[in-house]
Amino acid sequence: MMARNFGLDTPREARRSLRPKFDPETFGRLSERFARLLGTARFLVYMTIFVFSWVAWNFAAPKDLRFDGFPFIFLTLILSLQASYAAPLILLAQNRQSDRDRIQLNEDRARSDRSIADAEYLTREIAALRTQLHKVATPEFIRGELSDLRKELIEQLGSDSQPNSE
Repeated sequence: MMARNFGLDTPREARRSLRPKFDPETFGRLSERFARLLGTARFLVYMTIFVFSWVAWNFAAPKDLRFDGFPFIFLTLILSLQASYAAPLILLAQNRQSDRDRIQLNEDRARSDRSIADAEYLTREIAALRTQLHKVATPEFIRGELSDLRKELIEQLGSDSQPNSE
């Protein structure tokens, strides 16, 4: 018989629990789908048809086929049960949406900070290029210098060709 190693390098076996296990992400997605359904005109139309049919059946059907009398207590129970589940599911969906909005806001803020840093870097680079361009001879500057040199040469040649009166 081989001895089992129960050192720190061996993970514990999963404990069994009587509590049901559920995936919070799946539950959240379902609650968002339910909240989206509750916020549509289609849901309002279906609920209106359901309530109208319920009331019409319990008024017009023969007495032995009616299942909910005039105060419609069972209908009230069903609607309040639906509302008691709808409110927390809608809040859960809103919380998940606010979490997504917060993450998106942080990503937008980081992207904006990077854009600002890039713009500042490019501004510094453009300023450095402008500074360097002032040191570089432009075609206009060279033409002007050559024109000035030509004038000086013409003046010098003209003064050298005139006889000196000494």
